[in-house]
Amino acid sequence: MENNAIPKATLGRLPHYLRYLKGLSPGTSPYISATSIAKALDLGDVQVRKDLNAVSGAGKPKIGYETEALIRSLETVLGCDHMTAAVLVGAGKLGKALLDYDEFEEYGVRIAAAFDCNTQTIRLNRTKEILPMTQFDSFCKSNHVQIGIITVGQGSAQSVCDRMLKCGITAIWNFAPCALSVPAGVLLKQEKLALSLAYLNNQLKKSF
Repeated sequence: MENNAIPKATLGRLPHYLRYLKGLSPGTSPYISATSIAKALDLGDVQVRKDLNAVSGAGKPKIGYETEALIRSLETVLGCDHMTAAVLVGAGKLGKALLDYDEFEEYGVRIAAAFDCNTQTIRLNRTKEILPMTQFDSFCKSNHVQIGIITVGQGSAQSVCDRMLKCGITAIWNFAPCALSVPAGVLLKQEKLALSLAYLNNQLKKSF
């Protein structure tokens, strides 16, 4: 099953299934039903069955899914067996918050490093660093980076995007409040934080 055939909502639930299955006791039955998973995670039977069918096909009647095979299918779809490297440019408050967010790896993405206008490497912890932009090109190429995350201001966003594209990055996640120009074939996700908050506020007013 191709990742692009899986609905976004379903993809969001897959890590929960994977964590649950990996946490089962060694002596548990080699098969598990959608009903058991639904009960353990407080989800609907039909929803769980639909999600798992999108990942590995239908379970066996009266038996369910082979647990180990289901784990492998979930890991493959989520990319756990082959992490995609990403870099972040703009290590301000938002950038650092994204850098500290560990759950990206549950979806097969690892932020390999962050970059900013500092002249020296800044180590945040044992695994995360903020590197100077002078190292950006060589880092992206040597680490085969495929995803770029932009958290700089509006005035710098397009130039950062262009530099990412020159380094071979083909997917951009943009948090800057501006539209970016990218060539055909490049994936671009524009994150509009203000619009998301405005939508939430609108829904709140409707509830009164």
